[in-house]
Amino acid sequence: MPTYILLSRLTDHGAKTLKEKPQRIKEVNQEIESLGAKVVHQYATLGRYDFVNVVEAKDAAAIARVGLELAARGTIRIETLSAIPADEMIGRLQGG
Repeated sequence: MPTYILLSRLTDHGAKTLKEKPQRIKEVNQEIESLGAKVVHQYATLGRYDFVNVVEAKDAAAIARVGLELAARGTIRIETLSAIPADEMIGRLQGG
């Protein structure tokens, strides 16, 4: 399954929600799975982004749906990156 990196920033509303209900993080992960993707790794981060998630989804359309569904709530802004395993990239560069 293709891998995607979700870089997330909480909105003011999202930060308030998270402060009042920290377990919301796990609930959102379950919602992501109900939308057809799988959270492989998740990190709370300091700096420009509040969360970094490594997610698997069947294709770009599936991960786009996840991003839109989550962003539509107004609690988070997401930047999505497609990720290629380094060994796969090396193989492609070597003509494999």
